[in-house]
Amino acid sequence: MLQFAIPCMLGLESLVGDEVKKLGLADVRVENGRVLCRGEERDLARLNINLRCGARVLLVLASFRATDFETLFQGTRAVRWEDWIPREGEFPVTGYSINSTLHSVPACQSIVKKAVVERLGAAYGLETLPETGKRYQIRFSIMKDEVMLCLDASGEGLYKRGYRAVGVAAPLKETLAAAMVKLSHYNGRDPFCDPFCGSGTIAIEAALIARNRAPGLNRSFAAQHWAMVDKRIWLDAADEAMDNEFHDKTYEIWGGDIDQRAVEIARHNAELAEVDDTVRFEVDDATRFHWGGQYGRVVTNPPYGERLLEQKEAEELYRAFGRAVDKLPETWRVYVLSSHTEFERCFGRIADKKRKLYNGMLKCDLFMYGKRL
Repeated sequence: MLQFAIPCMLGLESLVGDEVKKLGLADVRVENGRVLCRGEERDLARLNINLRCGARVLLVLASFRATDFETLFQGTRAVRWEDWIPREGEFPVTGYSINSTLHSVPACQSIVKKAVVERLGAAYGLETLPETGKRYQIRFSIMKDEVMLCLDASGEGLYKRGYRAVGVAAPLKETLAAAMVKLSHYNGRDPFCDPFCGSGTIAIEAALIARNRAPGLNRSFAAQHWAMVDKRIWLDAADEAMDNEFHDKTYEIWGGDIDQRAVEIARHNAELAEVDDTVRFEVDDATRFHWGGQYGRVVTNPPYGERLLEQKEAEELYRAFGRAVDKLPETWRVYVLSSHTEFERCFGRIADKKRKLYNGMLKCDLFMYGKRL
């Protein structure tokens, strides 16, 4: 069996673990910032195509302990890189080190590269490797002196679904948007609203989840070009994903924004995601948000305000939005992502629950409101 590592944003580990378990992989282990599991070659494709909240899929080739450069070199050289990287393959190296004796990332990068060059040179009988072919991105991690050597099977991060051709300022990554929808326990039955929709990411991810449409169907992945991987696994994984999609249901998914251009972008992105028949976008003012239904949920990411003047404007916006939300029936659930330390005071209500998340490097809270949480 193959071993996989799926890095993810802090706070999303349990969601990614649940996704991996639902795909039927073995030995699923949730750690800080990543999920480890085991599977077959076909799972390279299944993970990449189906994961909503993971950052990327890494194929783990080796794990060992190293506290000096010689051990790192020998441990790396012992890996059968020639089983995966062909004679002409390009293999850049990147990685990180946390709480480890080998703390210099550039030095570790150089050692890993040198060891792989030596191994492949001996395997192919070459003094100089051409590196003119397809890319086989090597990623290493060193955490508390434990080294993990991987090949990046995704290429571009999994948040790049292929539907967001353009965006507006401070966009939310698709993986975080999907996580917010999952944390709201949205199942496609209740009305779903994002009154600060921007380029439409949250509402589009809600539509993908409601329809059980795999988020990676409209993009390609690095491992599709790996010579050692059977090309048929990608077609089989895509067929499986499409067979699992719901086609005979209707949903009430809505996004609104005060900016006409943002709404136009959101509509275009929904077309690219092939959910324009599932989600509706309109020009609307979130401070006057209202909905006629008895049940539903709001999942949104309003402006944070990073500079002093913007913070004051954001606080006024939170107050006005809070007053609008107060008019909804108590059966509604509301989920708001914000980095503002005074959000609850401005919004006018203490959250029933909070979940710490990261929007890029920015620490945020997902404020959750609703009696049935």
